[in-house]
Amino acid sequence: MSDIGFSILLLSLVAVLGLMIGALRIRGVGLGIGGVLFGGILVGHFVAQGGWEINQSALHFIKEFGLILFVYSIGNQVGPGFFASLRRAGLRLNALAAMIVLLGGLTTLALHFGFGVAPEILLGVYSGAVTNTPSLAAGQQILAELGQPATSTSTLGLGYAVAYPFGILGILLSMWLLRIGFGILVPAEAAAYESDSGAGHGGLLSANVAVQNANIDGITCAELAGLIGSEVICSRLKSGGALRVPGPEVRLAAGDVLHLVGSNAAALHRATLIVGAEVAESLSTKGTGFRSERVVVTSEAVLGRRLADLLLEAHGNVVISRLHRAGVDLVAHPGSVVQFGDILNIVGPGDEIDRMAARLGNASAKLNQVQMLPIFIGIGLGVLLGSLPIPIPNLPAPLRLGLAGGPLIAAILLARLGSFGRLYWFMPPSANLALREIGIVLFLAVVGLDSGAGFVATLTGGSGLAWIGYGAAITLIPLLSVGYFARRVLRMNYLTLCGLMAGSMTDPPALAFANGVYPGSGAPALAYVTVYPAVMFLRILSPQIMAIILLFGF
Repeated sequence: MSDIGFSILLLSLVAVLGLMIGALRIRGVGLGIGGVLFGGILVGHFVAQGGWEINQSALHFIKEFGLILFVYSIGNQVGPGFFASLRRAGLRLNALAAMIVLLGGLTTLALHFGFGVAPEILLGVYSGAVTNTPSLAAGQQILAELGQPATSTSTLGLGYAVAYPFGILGILLSMWLLRIGFGILVPAEAAAYESDSGAGHGGLLSANVAVQNANIDGITCAELAGLIGSEVICSRLKSGGALRVPGPEVRLAAGDVLHLVGSNAAALHRATLIVGAEVAESLSTKGTGFRSERVVVTSEAVLGRRLADLLLEAHGNVVISRLHRAGVDLVAHPGSVVQFGDILNIVGPGDEIDRMAARLGNASAKLNQVQMLPIFIGIGLGVLLGSLPIPIPNLPAPLRLGLAGGPLIAAILLARLGSFGRLYWFMPPSANLALREIGIVLFLAVVGLDSGAGFVATLTGGSGLAWIGYGAAITLIPLLSVGYFARRVLRMNYLTLCGLMAGSMTDPPALAFANGVYPGSGAPALAYVTVYPAVMFLRILSPQIMAIILLFGF
């Protein structure tokens, strides 16, 4: 067997063994995909003991290509919601998550300058302590760019492996300590979350409001839209006992009932006060000629068009009340640009909805088709972006985003763009998950093989225990500090706080644990997905900044 064939055989063995390790669960918590790293360490240890030769060039290529696939898929996944999460009500959650990342970085720097711990050790321990594999990849990339010896990358892998297990347990421990410390009663927190409509919901808010304000009587729906703002939209109008489409030229009258949809409780409450008062009257489309239907955008002819243009073509006969994109429900602003895979909630007469659906495509089967050309265009652009030199004074060589940062930023920007002509950067979730998992398995398998030779010696030689201690500090200090502040000062709901802490570590096992705190509540998952895009970006950026500070002191 050739050395390349032998190397690939070893990778397959590592992947199988590692995925089996990751599938093991103790009280619902396991290593997940991180088990591949430990599978690689185990195999790498015996390979080193046996003196077997591995084709290092092949493994290096596989590791780098796996990294590219992984970070590009991550960027494609989080891109559509990345900027939106920074603009909306999630700003406070993202600020707290950024504080956790910042405190983790400061703790790492304090360990270096206070105890003289080597930079390559701390960067690896940092990545394991925050359970973030892209951070490990970014650390290895930046050390290579800064001309550090090849042994540094192996040391990073060792530090990651040593700190990773407590990184997972530390998140769960932090949730438990905050719960005990504040004497939190979880059922009461769940009830408070449900009763507080402003605390967050899985979707948009709505209300049926009667026109009682004399100043509203006689104005058009277009004028009303200007008064109530872009965060609220009128999707249905009941006038004289009959449902009507609230087109721009339709005039309102006292006693009309409007179905208002808002992105948050404050905006909806303000709109209700402007119009009149909330009423219990139903505006259901059942038994009428109206329908409310979800339509999927799959036609290339409408990509990049504004919702206002589509409504103009429909001559005001339908209303688009909601836009579902990347797992998030949004208010359908007239200026919103349509992207492939968007799901629009359309209200109006049945025949008009059918006409609009045909225009938009509404072919759900196309969501499962993968356009390969945009994927490789995106990867190519990401590699080019990562190779661009960024000159920084006093550095021996220009800084580069590398293969961890370039493809990530390119994927975020392209996914946010949505489409370019007939090219669209939408990737079916199943395809995205497959590329992401293949990429990270390849990357972790190689890192594990590289780290396996020195792992046992590190643990038994005494330094391993110190590394675990460093990792525990990097895990616990940021989580407990920000958790205490969020609960004591901001009075944050405990379930939301658990989701925030899991999201700040981009840790799915921690999210599963948070969801299990009170099954059925959507609060942890909502907080998790709100902070995940920005945190993933910061976790990849942070080791690159720390490497410069650790190596060059600024």
